Amino acid sequence: MKQTSSSAYSIIKKKRDGLKLSQDEIDWFIKSLVSGEVADYQMSALLMAIYLNGLDHDETKYLTDAMLNSGKTLNFDDPLTVDKHSTGGIGDKTSFILAPVAMACGVKVPMIAGRGLGHTGGTIDKAESIHGLDMEISLDRFVELVKTKGAAIIGQTHEIAPADKKIYALRDVTATVESIELITASIMSKKIAEGPDSYVFDIKTGSGAFMKTLKRSRLLAKSLMETALRYDKNVMTCITDMSKPLGEKVGNSLEIIECVEILKGRGPQDLLEVCAELGAGMILLAGLAKNFTQAKKLFLQKIATGEGLKKFREIVVNQGGDPGFIEDYTKLPLAKNKFVIKSPRVGYISKMDCELIGLQVVKLGGGRTKAGEKIDHGVGIEVFRKPGDRLKIGDELATIWFNQGQEELVEDLKVEYLNKVIKMSKNRPTKKIPLIYEKKISISKKDK
Repeated sequence: MKQTSSSAYSIIKKKRDGLKLSQDEIDWFIKSLVSGEVADYQMSALLMAIYLNGLDHDETKYLTDAMLNSGKTLNFDDPLTVDKHSTGGIGDKTSFILAPVAMACGVKVPMIAGRGLGHTGGTIDKAESIHGLDMEISLDRFVELVKTKGAAIIGQTHEIAPADKKIYALRDVTATVESIELITASIMSKKIAEGPDSYVFDIKTGSGAFMKTLKRSRLLAKSLMETALRYDKNVMTCITDMSKPLGEKVGNSLEIIECVEILKGRGPQDLLEVCAELGAGMILLAGLAKNFTQAKKLFLQKIATGEGLKKFREIVVNQGGDPGFIEDYTKLPLAKNKFVIKSPRVGYISKMDCELIGLQVVKLGGGRTKAGEKIDHGVGIEVFRKPGDRLKIGDELATIWFNQGQEELVEDLKVEYLNKVIKMSKNRPTKKIPLIYEKKISISKKDK
């Protein structure tokens, strides 16, 4: 490496002062992080400097490349390979529905997913609710499953973008998650390394998302699309609502149950609608439908016939999991106690602090407050009423799933839910927030 160990200080200072970093500086910093020459506290300092001062287009490109090249890369070279990625939200569990249903439609889905970040749950944390399910299979086995079976879901390994694995954990505990540039580099370094031909990105917007406004969500969608096209990948970006939880269940095991319910032809309509939109994009980018309408019809058909549920079971079994929970939810690690929050007054829910619901699940132990912390897969919150709903005194608003010794915390969460999570008004709110704001599809030059 050209730089010296003292360069970490000068690079941090340079970005702290709002100056542009060179490709060599970014390459050196990322390589030194992986080798151990740069300490976690130095990376944390640079993350905060980036969060506060941003990166320009070139710097974002350099960071993505450096993180991508810090480990192995795969290349399926197969137009049927499509991955989906969500920027995260409350109750965002779509991966467990999309992967098997798209698989049933003929799409091949290589999915390398992450753990929870901040107030949001992680795909891998949810998957680890399932007894025996191995999220750390080898890359060779991962590739084999995608090629021969049609799908595989694994956690980030030390082989794929190892720099991002370190940075991801630090962002979670240093309040630097929301940076568009860091999100772009994190997502794209992993996704390009996976090797699929196409991507569907679900960009969440609203109080429960990292992007709180539609403007910032559009900026992130643009950044992800530009980066994907730079690597000659086909891409769809879809901006979806996160001003309220997606579905009803928030918490690792609870969300797995809700996914199975959708695959059984039941479950909340909002979750099904978002999945159908994203799934149709996967089918269309794989070239398995002539248009979006046909793709969505095919997606819903595979749920109705039970083929999606069958493929879900296959994914679980292929990765060593016990599929018994599909028929018996008590085989999942569910919390032992439940407390129902009831409405103390009459009126309408005008809005929700969706992020606060996620933080309540973290307080219960369903998420992390520091890197590497163990989580409780069984706790969570079920949300029964959302903005626009009319309430009477005694109506059930939500149920908290908790374990022994958390009674005092649950009482605090109830008060917080009634006073801060939900806002009530006498009149029904007139503004209707769309579930799906917009979507865009771009085909790379190599496929035109």
